Amino acid sequence: MDKSSHIYTVSELNRHIRSLLEGRFPFISVSGEVSDLRKPYSGHLYFTLKDGQAQVKGVLFKLQQRYLAEPLQNGKQVICRGRISVYEARGDYQLIIDTVDFHGAGNLQAAFEQLKKKLATEGLFDEKTKKALPEFPSHITLITSPDGAAVHDFIKIARRRYPLTSITIAPVAVQGQQAAGEMIEAIRTVNNLELTDIVVLCRGGGSIEDLWCFNDEQLARAIRQSTIPVVSAVGHEIDFTIADFAADLRAPTPSGAAEMLLPDVKELQKNITTFENALFRALQRTIRESEHRFRYDRQRLSHMAHPVDTLLLKVSHLSMTLENNFAAVIEGKKQVLQEKKSRIERHNPTAVLSAHTQKLALLEQRMTHAISMLLQTKELQYKTSVGILDAVSPLATLARGYAIARKKDQKKTIITDAGQVVGGEKIELQVQHGHILCRVEPKIEN
Repeated sequence: MDKSSHIYTVSELNRHIRSLLEGRFPFISVSGEVSDLRKPYSGHLYFTLKDGQAQVKGVLFKLQQRYLAEPLQNGKQVICRGRISVYEARGDYQLIIDTVDFHGAGNLQAAFEQLKKKLATEGLFDEKTKKALPEFPSHITLITSPDGAAVHDFIKIARRRYPLTSITIAPVAVQGQQAAGEMIEAIRTVNNLELTDIVVLCRGGGSIEDLWCFNDEQLARAIRQSTIPVVSAVGHEIDFTIADFAADLRAPTPSGAAEMLLPDVKELQKNITTFENALFRALQRTIRESEHRFRYDRQRLSHMAHPVDTLLLKVSHLSMTLENNFAAVIEGKKQVLQEKKSRIERHNPTAVLSAHTQKLALLEQRMTHAISMLLQTKELQYKTSVGILDAVSPLATLARGYAIARKKDQKKTIITDAGQVVGGEKIELQVQHGHILCRVEPKIEN
């Protein structure tokens, strides 16, 4: 049909335009200045992104605003990443924004592209050199911050999908200047130990500045030098880092990494049951077909009845043997499944938590008793010391009517000899309750 002669409705035209734009620009980055910023009751941010010659409308939905490194304001120079869409009702096209990088992010993006091109030229991202991942890993090491939500998401999904896998956390910084060095050292240490099947670089989402440590050139080279497969599970699905390209596998999120690396134990059990049933049905069908074929041959060779009977007896015996062997195989598979089920139950965190809770309560009771005994001992020692101090205290002597004589100099010298004073000198007497000021009378000669 000649499209030039076709008469479009407005809805058809806008629909075709939307399809063309969204197909041509599935995900783009646009730089410009924010203007006409509005935030209606819905909580979404609507604004215009402009430069010196043109402008385009943009919208940042409420849920995406949690990833903003700082509040969006008019006059801000930003780089918006998202996709083009057409609002068919008004015939307007706009940028549906996923992330916003503020002024300076353009330089980081340029540095990212430059390093990516350099390493790609060296063949560092070549798919042919990347290592295959084990289908059923027995041990996974997470190189991540133990305080982040990403590591908890990974472990939660891993425990649900395949609890037979052990998980070790190698704690490192995942943001800041020291982060890349710590991750490089962790990768080398894990390789030297040779105790794990997969290494996972794990971190939640953030701005390009937050994730910049994963764009380190030396980190990319350490990933490629690793003899153990390395998986990059950094940021959100739309975030890309140099580590993603260097890794043997890139996961869209930490949660997605757990889904990709570990099989679902429930699906495995279901598949085993399905395969058992299919094998049993195939075996029955083979036996029936063999029986039909031998019956047919026996009819054609009726004059050779005895040899055919012998063959039929042999087939019947082999069929019974095969059925018994198959039953033994099924029983063996059931025992394996039961053993795995028992292992899963033994690793149940609820039972482990209960045991630790009981142990903690016992330790708390023992600690309380020990503290009580210690306090009693210290109280007895204190009372004994108080009694000794009271017995030798000069205040007790003063209470019996004695007094301490002191000179009125700066040192308050205690008077122990009459020769220390002269007539008319002022002295001070300390009694139990207070002080008495006295004057020394001159000695009267007889």
